[in-house]
Amino acid sequence: MADMSKVKEHMEVLASDGRKIGIVDHMDGPDWIRLARQSSGHGHHHMIPSEWVDHIDTHVHLNQTSDYVADHWEHGH
Repeated sequence: MADMSKVKEHMEVLASDGRKIGIVDHMDGPDWIRLARQSSGHGHHHMIPSEWVDHIDTHVHLNQTSDYVADHWEHGH
């Protein structure tokens, strides 16, 4: 599992197919990344579970495709 302490605000989140999913707003507890509302283009926050994170460098890289993420992410408030 990736070191979630490396996740920082404003990092880009990339799916395994290289597509940008959004931008980190903040960590919501130890197990969820909350994406910035405007970055996903849907007008509300989306939540990414930590188990989808493959690795973190200057971006958060997911182990799921963009299609999978769009079908399975959680909606925040």
